Amino acid sequence: MKKTKAGSGRREKPFKEHLGFRGGLHELWKNKLLYLMALPTTIWVLVFCYYPMYGVLIAFKDYSYKKGIWGSPWAGLKNFEFLFHYKGVGRIFFNTIFLNLLFIASSTILSIALALVFVEIKNRIYNKVVQTIAIFPHFVSWTVVAMFMSGIIGGSGILTQWIVGRGGADPMFYSSPGWWPLILVLLKLWQGAGYGTIVYVAAITGFDQEMYEAARVDGASRLQQITRITMPLLKTTAIMLTIMSVGKIFNGDFGMIYALVGDNASLYPTTDVIDTFVYRALRQLNNLGMSTATSLFQSIVGLVLVFATNTLTKKIEPDAAIF
Repeated sequence: MKKTKAGSGRREKPFKEHLGFRGGLHELWKNKLLYLMALPTTIWVLVFCYYPMYGVLIAFKDYSYKKGIWGSPWAGLKNFEFLFHYKGVGRIFFNTIFLNLLFIASSTILSIALALVFVEIKNRIYNKVVQTIAIFPHFVSWTVVAMFMSGIIGGSGILTQWIVGRGGADPMFYSSPGWWPLILVLLKLWQGAGYGTIVYVAAITGFDQEMYEAARVDGASRLQQITRITMPLLKTTAIMLTIMSVGKIFNGDFGMIYALVGDNASLYPTTDVIDTFVYRALRQLNNLGMSTATSLFQSIVGLVLVFATNTLTKKIEPDAAIF
C-alpha cells in the first residue's frame, strides 16, 4: 500500500474498501449488531411497502378478478384515459391542490406560532399538559369528528339553531358548498396543528441557548430574539416539512373529507378531490384498473414535485434541502 505524502491532505483508503463484495461482507460483520437491530424494520418495509408495489401493474391491465394480475390482458394507457376524459377533472384537480395549499400554509403558520408560545411556558408540568391537549386531536377518528360536526352544523345542530334563534337565515351548511373550504381548513388545523407544534418545539429546544443569553446581555427583547434568532434558525425545519407536504399535494385527505361529506353531491363543487373520486369510481364502476391508474398518477406527480421543490430549495437555501 502506498503511503500518503506528507502535507498532501489526502488519506489512502483502507485496502478492504477496494474489495467490492468481500469489503461489503467485512462491513456487515464489523457492524453486525447494528445491522441486526435494523433487520426487523428492513423486513417490515420490504414485505409491506415494496412487495405490494407490483400491484401498480393493474394500472396497465384490463384487470379481471378471476384471471388475477398476471393473467389479465394488457390495456396500455387506456385506464389513464378515464381520469383525463372525465368532464369534472379540472374541478377535482383544483379542489385537491387548493385545499392542500390551504392546509399546508395554515398548518405551518399556526404550528410555528403555537411552538413559539409553548417554549415560553416555563412551568414544566403545565407545558406538558398543554402539549398533550394540543396533540390529542391528532389521534381522534374522523368518524367521531363527523358525528360531533353533525351535532354542531347540521340542520338541528347547536350552531345552526343559535344562528336561526337570533333571527339569522339558516346557513344550510350541508347543502352550501361555499362553507366547506373554511370548515375543512379549521378542522385540519384542529387535528394537525398540535402535531406540527410538537415538531417545531423539539427543533427550538435544540437550538444553542448561548445565542439567546448573548442576545439578552446585549439588551435584545424577547420579540427581537424570536425574530432575529429563532425564526431564521427555524426556517430550515419549516422548509423541509413543507417539501414533504408538497409531495402529497395531489393527495386529498380522504379520511377527513369522506367522513364529513360522504356522498353528499351538493358539496362536490368545493370538496370533491382525487381520492374521493377514485373511491367512487372503484365502488360504482368496480374498475380496479382505472382506480389504480389514478393513484399511480398521484404518486408520480407527488414524486416529481418533491424532486422539483428540493432542487429549487438547493439553489435558494441549500441547508434546507432533503437530499
